[in-house]
Amino acid sequence: MHASWRHHEFEVSTDPARIDVGAVHRFLTTSYWAAGIPIEVVERALLHSLCFGLFVGAEQIGFARVVTDRATYAYLCDVHVLETWRGRGLGRWLMRCVWSHPDLQGLRRCGLVTRDAHALYASSGFTALVHPDRHMEKLDPDVYKRAAARGHS
Repeated sequence: MHASWRHHEFEVSTDPARIDVGAVHRFLTTSYWAAGIPIEVVERALLHSLCFGLFVGAEQIGFARVVTDRATYAYLCDVHVLETWRGRGLGRWLMRCVWSHPDLQGLRRCGLVTRDAHALYASSGFTALVHPDRHMEKLDPDVYKRAAARGHS
């Protein structure tokens, strides 16, 4: 069963059939965190995630993706609202919808990484790491560039 929320003329939906993969890919290819991401990678990521599309009518104007086991952990990523729709509180509303989803209740830990949207996520209860010395990562920021150079997408 898919969830949906309405606010004036806007809707957030988790129905995978409504997610515009092309729109998500177009945005991500120009983002600082996923520049050059191949569409095949986006398709696979969406298939294995809990996705939230933000719509006005049939047009997708925003998106959020949660990688989760739906029991203990969730990682929020790829959050965006198209530039022409920013400044209307839609990002904060999208976050309220995400974190009210029934499958994301009672989780022990939720994570995310951001360069410049700390205030948006703080409004959803996110804080700086309490124990940053306990967190590690395996980061490969050039993975898409290398794949493109080899001719793979």
